[in-house]
Amino acid sequence: MSGLFDDMLQPLGDKQRDALVSAWAALEYGSEPASEAALPALRDAALRHQLDQMLHMTGRTLVPAGANLWTSGYRDDIAAELVANGWGILPPLERAALVLVLIHSVAIPRAEGRLSGDNWQSNHPTTPTQLRKLSQIHGQLRLSEALQRLRAAGLVRTARVPDHETAGSSYIPGPALRRLTPAARQRLQENLILAVGPDTALATAITVRRNLGNPQK
Repeated sequence: MSGLFDDMLQPLGDKQRDALVSAWAALEYGSEPASEAALPALRDAALRHQLDQMLHMTGRTLVPAGANLWTSGYRDDIAAELVANGWGILPPLERAALVLVLIHSVAIPRAEGRLSGDNWQSNHPTTPTQLRKLSQIHGQLRLSEALQRLRAAGLVRTARVPDHETAGSSYIPGPALRRLTPAARQRLQENLILAVGPDTALATAITVRRNLGNPQK
């Protein structure tokens, strides 16, 4: 980071510079969202704007992650460019495992009224039983390796379940999903709808809108 933000930080006092650098590091390197209570640069609107400018210079942006919580993620334009160039695309098995975790831990509990909020946090783990069909198709070892890679990327995390007779680990969505911008989160939600209910009216509406070239595609 040395020299990257010098022009922006130079006119500021020591206290403001320290606050901005500390907040930038917490957002970019912290595994969990940062709290406004702990970081003055997040509490102060002017400093928060400058912090967002710092992130913008590296292709990143501030992402709200709950009440008085913030994290950082790739700007939507940068994410689209990375994907267009083949970066950050999950292999098919990892993608399938992640989709199953999101469906069983978030989509189904939310549809049943057991989970609220517009985010990917959940206390309803996806059990080995729910992942079993995928392991039968691709092999238990390959699935375990895929889940390990998803864990390393912060896309899933292991969770305890009340049923101690269930063999193997259970999973919930990981902290990296909280780094999605609102637009990226909406796209992922819509992709889940297209995956589990392609013939529904909602899926048709999503497909039509995307085909018309909506900016949220």
